[in-house]
Amino acid sequence: MIKEKLDIPCEAGSASLEVLRGIRMQLSSLVPDISEAAMKQMTVGLSHSLSRHKIKFSPDKVDTMVIQAIGLLDDLDKEINTYSMRIKEWYGWHFPEMSRIVADNTMYAKVVKEMGMIKNAATCDLSDVLPEDIEADLKQAAQVSMGTEVSDEDMTNIKLLCDQALALQDYRTELYDYLKNRMAAIAPNLTCLVGELVGARLISHAGSLMNLAKHPASTVQILGAEKALFRALKTKKDTPKYGLIYHASMIGQAAPKFKGKISRVLAAKCALSIRVDALGDAAEATIGLEDRVKVEERLRQLEGKSSGKHNSAAKGKSKLQKYDSDEDSGMYNLAADSTLASKKRKTSDGSSKGENEQEDEENEQEAKEPSAKKSKKKKKAEAAENEEGDEQDKKKKKKKKSKDL
Repeated sequence: MIKEKLDIPCEAGSASLEVLRGIRMQLSSLVPDISEAAMKQMTVGLSHSLSRHKIKFSPDKVDTMVIQAIGLLDDLDKEINTYSMRIKEWYGWHFPEMSRIVADNTMYAKVVKEMGMIKNAATCDLSDVLPEDIEADLKQAAQVSMGTEVSDEDMTNIKLLCDQALALQDYRTELYDYLKNRMAAIAPNLTCLVGELVGARLISHAGSLMNLAKHPASTVQILGAEKALFRALKTKKDTPKYGLIYHASMIGQAAPKFKGKISRVLAAKCALSIRVDALGDAAEATIGLEDRVKVEERLRQLEGKSSGKHNSAAKGKSKLQKYDSDEDSGMYNLAADSTLASKKRKTSDGSSKGENEQEDEENEQEAKEPSAKKSKKKKKAEAAENEEGDEQDKKKKKKKKSKDL
């Protein structure tokens, strides 16, 4: 390559490699300005650079950031709920009806910060914070409020608490955007299947993306439900069907009786997607999109099966037809599948036949009988009826004679 690109004459072979190796080993003695410690440090740096190049190390693939971000996001949710509850309880002494009218925590804090005292409700413009109908209800309730009076110092502290809650809410929004971008870079296929939050919680629970990739699908399915799993094993009860994966949108769309099956299918596809994310080179979702389509098809299949339309052919016919083995037809006869075992009974020649077969033979024999035999049977039946009528008349006559006597 040096000869071709730089036009510098040189020799490369086993002899030159040996010479270069000897120079490298004795470089500290040949070049006195370079110490042995500096050479070691340079060697370590070179080995790290080569290792990064070999494993294609990328700073976007660092999952530690995702683990810290999802942990902080959960902590922020708890803090925001605590702050919002404290604001409602504190301001509720002054305006208790407001918590019923304005249910959203962020909107509640904005209204408190904007309005302040209840006496300012009539003149305060809340159109930037509330819809028109809710604003009208709020002003009407403020006129007949049962709240107590508070001092200006109390209201100042309440507004400061509202500022803290709103600042935390803004930071949570920014953190969620950051987490979404990191998950799209680290695990795009997993994110496509279960979303950013559930995927980040799975990675955090496993410790790293590589550890999660080593888990089988059955472990991914119940990851996060270890306490329920070991309690079920100890008491010999049913094991849990899902853990953290329960919060995925796919399982939320399924009916309650299908959640277990969908969670099993989704966990199997997630296990494949995680391995592609951890060990693959693609930066975009590839297998995740295909797996999502397959899980959605499975969900539609389960929902269609529950309606019972697939068995309408078998229910509509009274008699079961024989299996049509004609290859040209290309259709399978659903009505020929009998789920009930037919009882065997012996015939006159000693062979055993099913009830359906025997009924078919009797019907065929009746159809083959000539009309003459049918007419003879009819005559015999009529003669038997006439004889029965004569006997009844004789009995009646005897009864009358006995009465007369």
